[in-house]
Amino acid sequence: MHSSQARPSYDELRGDDRSPPGSSWPFYGQADQIGSIGLLDADCVIRAASLVTKGAVFSLNWSLDLPDPALFGRKRLKHSICFDHAGADDIYDDFFPQSSTQWDSLGHIRHPVHGYYQGHQEASITGREGSRLGIEHWAERGIAGRFVLADLERFRRALGRPIRPGDSDAITIHDLEACLRSQETKLLPGDILLLRFGWVHWYEQADRETRNALADSEDFAACGLSRSEETARWIWNKSLSAVAGDNPALEVQPFDTTTTEGFLHYRLIPLLGTAIGEMFALDALARDCEQDGRYEGLFVSAPLNKLGGVGSPANALALK
Repeated sequence: MHSSQARPSYDELRGDDRSPPGSSWPFYGQADQIGSIGLLDADCVIRAASLVTKGAVFSLNWSLDLPDPALFGRKRLKHSICFDHAGADDIYDDFFPQSSTQWDSLGHIRHPVHGYYQGHQEASITGREGSRLGIEHWAERGIAGRFVLADLERFRRALGRPIRPGDSDAITIHDLEACLRSQETKLLPGDILLLRFGWVHWYEQADRETRNALADSEDFAACGLSRSEETARWIWNKSLSAVAGDNPALEVQPFDTTTTEGFLHYRLIPLLGTAIGEMFALDALARDCEQDGRYEGLFVSAPLNKLGGVGSPANALALK
């Protein structure tokens, strides 16, 4: 759990002699390695557990074999089985922990000016003993709390403005807040916000030519959150412990990693210490939420406990 000091608003994150404006570093403290996940205290877990009333369990994990071909220059997972006299074992080659449903650790993104979260540099991101910002810090404590699903795909479709998953369709905070109001859902500090854009469903229906074109491009188009500073401000001011979407990068694509304005990840991960999830499988959960009108429940996730890992499969479940 993080400090009990009053949480500043985004506009009060003015920086100091070791932290840039718009960063959470002084609030969380120089030694911090978990960022927003530290908001998930015991009260958050107890409150979330009380929401499990019908025993429904939803896996939020897409197939490890999807997307196929893999995106962002990653290789396709190779799976083989070896047998001995007692049984069988799996062998995974070219296993990229962030190729399917995944978390970005705080060591995943480096700000072009200010470095990694809390000002760390590449020399601290080694994957060896003493490595900083690794996924193991989330894995050792686990991730558990209240989820809120914002079914943006359903909301926009009902308005007659369906999201275009394969285009650079930027979802604004105005749309997000309107979606939550339509669901009569209110966010609480420490919540895990799940955003369904409809990208996973779109991809599953896409033909081989479309899939190959995505994999072959370094700057393909995809729907997602607007990369404006307003988005970062809203996420911070809502005191969310994590934000995850069913699209490749949470934010709209293509992005421009040469500027802070062109890549929302820079503001969310190295500056604010926000936990980001991508390519979550949310369709089954969304159908159930639409049926019973409840867009909240218990979220649990067990990232890989790997020293210095910069990402992990989410291994996430939603319970209602």
